[in-house]
Amino acid sequence: MGRPKPHTDRGPDSTAAPLEMPRPHGISLFWRTFFFLALLLVGCILAWLQTFRALEFEPRTLQSAQQLGSLVNLSRAALKNADAIGRVALVKTLADEEGVKVVPREPKDQFKPYDQDALSRRVSEELTKRMGPGTLVAREVNGTDGLWVGFNIDADRYWLQADPARISVVAGTTWLVWLSIAMLLSLAGAALIARLINRPLKNLSFAASRVREGDFGASHLDEGVATSEIRAVNIGFNRMAQRLSKVEQERALMLAGISHDLRTPLARLRLETEMSVADEQAKTHMAADIEQVNAIIDKFLDYARADHLSTTRISLNATIDAAVFALEHNEHLSVKLDLPDELMVIGDAVELQRVFANLLENAIRYGRTPGTDKAEVDIGARVKDKTVLIKFRDRGPGVAPEQLARLTQPFFRGDTARTSASGAGLGLAIVEKTIARMGGEFALANTGTGGLAAHIKLQRA
Repeated sequence: MGRPKPHTDRGPDSTAAPLEMPRPHGISLFWRTFFFLALLLVGCILAWLQTFRALEFEPRTLQSAQQLGSLVNLSRAALKNADAIGRVALVKTLADEEGVKVVPREPKDQFKPYDQDALSRRVSEELTKRMGPGTLVAREVNGTDGLWVGFNIDADRYWLQADPARISVVAGTTWLVWLSIAMLLSLAGAALIARLINRPLKNLSFAASRVREGDFGASHLDEGVATSEIRAVNIGFNRMAQRLSKVEQERALMLAGISHDLRTPLARLRLETEMSVADEQAKTHMAADIEQVNAIIDKFLDYARADHLSTTRISLNATIDAAVFALEHNEHLSVKLDLPDELMVIGDAVELQRVFANLLENAIRYGRTPGTDKAEVDIGARVKDKTVLIKFRDRGPGVAPEQLARLTQPFFRGDTARTSASGAGLGLAIVEKTIARMGGEFALANTGTGGLAAHIKLQRA
């Protein structure tokens, strides 16, 4: 009499949406270094600017204003004491040799005060103080730019036009241009320095990730870099990777030898058991024990395997169907599927099928619905951006929250598993390791309505 097949159904409401995988947060080392260097450089520029204005620029500007005031006073005194012909010659001499132009000031003249900023106002005050009340200081007269100083000689009024360069007042836009150039150069330098600091650390991070995945050959770092500290780190890391590669090879060889040495006497023991034991029930139990030892050896080898997966574009639907089909004669399993049609992922079909089989076997052992002798498993999947989220959920008693994080540790069994221990405690550890080797993520969580849910995230093809 054949065993009843597990119930398989595809329903839209058979399972809840898969759990969202957590995303890492934080700022990269490059941006942290760039930010701090940029902050330091900009602060130095502003401090230099303030120091220059306080100790050099403003005192020199005021001194130039005093000298210009003296020039105006001397010109006024010379013009006052000269006759008409002498005044003409003096005005011509001032224009030719000193670049100073003296013209009569008319009541209808239009002028703009010399007060663009605080420093300009201080220059105006200094000239007024030097020359006395009634002095005018302008930056434009009748549409002509320049440094204009208005003064009186008795009843006559004059404008003296001097070169603005005599007063070292730099316009606000000029300061802004130079300050912007300095800041841009500082930011470019900060980015270059941050990149030089970050590059060896980025290479080290990549090499460490390859070693973590067991790819020791792709983790070689440059041992000829100019920086002595980085060179020492690279040499030490390369030696460590070589040592780990050798240890991994020796471990694989040792496990292969152990497997060969154990399977031969086990096969002999099973043959002798079947031929020598008359009691059929005892024979069945002994054969089951030997099969269990064989299965435990297989689990050890699966977990210890260090070869790299060859990921390709595979059908998730076909892989899950194959895993369910392998257990279809198990009367303790009922499966409900909710999968989109023709869902393709990046992975290894054989290894991924083994993952799903492990999860189904784990549900049969420890996830049976309370009050029944059957594990009811819901399998669902959905697409999100460039990933596929898969959820395996049983309706069993679940796991204590403090034990969830330890379920994927090798040789660890939860309380329920310990009471009916029949494996090596490697099933979920193998699942997590295999998913990670495919570039995916694996997580376990208790569901709100009871049972344990396994969440898998794979790359979408």
